[in-house]
Order: sequence, then structure tokens, then C-alpha cells
Amino acid sequence: MPDAVVVRCGLRVDLPLDRPLARSLARELRRERAVDAAVRSLRARPLSERRLRERLRSRGIRSDAEDAALATLSDAGYVDDAELARGRALALAERGWGDAAIEARLESEGLSAPEVEAAIACLEPEADRAERLVLGLALRKAWGLLQRRGFDPETIESALGDLDEGEGEGLG
Repeated sequence: MPDAVVVRCGLRVDLPLDRPLARSLARELRRERAVDAAVRSLRARPLSERRLRERLRSRGIRSDAEDAALATLSDAGYVDDAELARGRALALAERGWGDAAIEARLESEGLSAPEVEAAIACLEPEADRAERLVLGLALRKAWGLLQRRGFDPETIESALGDLDEGEGEGLG
């Protein structure tokens, strides 16, 4: 029996196990199992609340225990979707991804649209990142790279200029 469950239920040697205490004990054991499963899931990397809920459900955790575990971990700072979104957006931006690609990636990780938008708003402007990413590349290569990396067409054009104009390096 986990120590935390013993303490929360007020168990002691001479305490008779009646129905209310048995229910409380069962509830606390479910909660403890849910917290343990959530912590194991978070060991590899942070997860959004939605993804963590999916993992707990797949392990057969009841919704009341799931809610209690997520509340415990949120209070402790282990589950924070806004912070997760900011950190992931920054990491993706530093690896050369544009705002559209970052948005798609974060939403696929179970983060909500408002959290994703707020995280992207905290990033260095996309145009500055695009210019730095293609510094020294030929125009055709730079254009293709920025497109593949999810940069906005207007950002690409402002970073590289119009490829159809120029000294024979255009796409057409």
C-alpha cells in the first residue's frame, strides 16, 4: 500500500475497515495509480493535457482518477499547456520552421488554437527567421527551402524578392 494512500485515508493498525473507508481507500488507490501512470508518460517528454488524458484512458484509468491526477500534476507544474506550447514553438523556430508548420505541429500535439497562437506571437518575426535561414543560398534553393519549412508566401517574397524579376534566376 503506497504511503501517500495510507496518509490520505488516515489508516492505522487499530482502525476497522468499514464501507466508507473502503470506498475512500479504493478511490485513493485509483488516484495513485493514475498519478503514477501520468508521471511515467511524462518521463520521456512533456505532453499536452489532451495527450496525457488519451494515454491515461488507454491504460484504463477512470475519469475521476484521471481528473484528480491531472489536477495534482497541473498544480505541481508538470502539466502546463501554455508553457509547453511556448517551448515547442521556440524550439521549432530555432530549427528553421515557419509559423504555419509550427502551428500545425503544435495542434497535432494536442494543444489548443489559442495556446498555439499565443506561443507563435512570442516568437521572433517570421520574416527575420526566414532571412537568416536562407542567407547565402541561391534564390531557387532558398525559395524551395522556405516553402517546405512552412513559411508564409508573403514572408518568402519579402525575404527573397520576386523571383520572376531579376537576373535570370527566376522560376519562370
